[in-house]
Amino acid sequence: MKSKGLYGKKFLDIQAREIEILPPDEDHVIVKVHACGVCGTDVNFVRDWDDEHMALGHEISAEVMEVGKNVTSVKPGDKVIVEDCSMCGVCENCKSGHPEFCRNMFDMEGNPGMGQYMSVRYNSLNKFDGLDYVSASLTEPLAVSLTAVLNAEIPLGGSVIVLGNGPLGIMAAALAKLQGAGFVGITGLPADNEREKSRFLAAKQFGCDMTIETGKDDIEGMIKSRFPGGVDRVIVTSPPQSMYDAFKVIRFGGIITFLGLHFGGKNVINLDVNDMIFRKITLRPTFAEPAINFPISNRLLKDGLIDANLLITHKFGFDDATDVMKAIVDGSQPVIKAVMLPNG
Repeated sequence: MKSKGLYGKKFLDIQAREIEILPPDEDHVIVKVHACGVCGTDVNFVRDWDDEHMALGHEISAEVMEVGKNVTSVKPGDKVIVEDCSMCGVCENCKSGHPEFCRNMFDMEGNPGMGQYMSVRYNSLNKFDGLDYVSASLTEPLAVSLTAVLNAEIPLGGSVIVLGNGPLGIMAAALAKLQGAGFVGITGLPADNEREKSRFLAAKQFGCDMTIETGKDDIEGMIKSRFPGGVDRVIVTSPPQSMYDAFKVIRFGGIITFLGLHFGGKNVINLDVNDMIFRKITLRPTFAEPAINFPISNRLLKDGLIDANLLITHKFGFDDATDVMKAIVDGSQPVIKAVMLPNG
């Protein structure tokens, strides 16, 4: 079976390539991709990655087409979410109750999620119903945001600042409210373009109590005017340089959980370890691999607790991929979350 998929690297060098999808072996499943969201990682690749072209897309909702002879967990016609990295289930960490530390993961085997078909192992699939494919494609990024929020251990009625108003940041803010935060603020780039205006609007629709434009507003001053001692928790979804702001607004004994990456050389920052020790600040990196929290994330979408319609603003196919990616990078369109429909 032939399948067309997207690959990309620096300077918006995006290519559509045709690959061969082999019939499934005993433990594999052939799926037809109905929707695949654009992740910040994909944007990093097409903006900053200067090595070989990377397969694009891992926020996948699909339909089972064919199963291997040993597969009993899914059947043709099932609607599924595809995990980008799946725990092995048999290593020491998995067997000891810590699958989040699994290092023997099953991955997507080089398949682009922004492609027409994929061959994946059966244990990388999560069945779902009651959702359309486009909305369901938010399951993976919502699980990433959920993992960060859970790692933050938000106190009931506590104060939270989310740094970064991209889809992960907006969803983290909404989840912080669901988790019991009494105050949630969010930061983003200045609302001088259509992308940032739409993202701040969505943040307010999801219940954010304060929006802050970095580089334009005084983040520390705005926060300290309301919380003189700083906020209980900071969730960093923006690039690593944002950590400097996190240290300015976190309270004594607070927790900073962070997941923002950068592939263009700005991944190194200087930290004042003395300050961290004296103020008893906890840093918790969040890397949502292997995939966890997919079932609950899908249920949050199905139950309408996270409204996919407020986040998904653009849908596109192969012909429009470069234009949409460019708009995400330059902010020229009101893009919050863009989703590819590789089969139309």
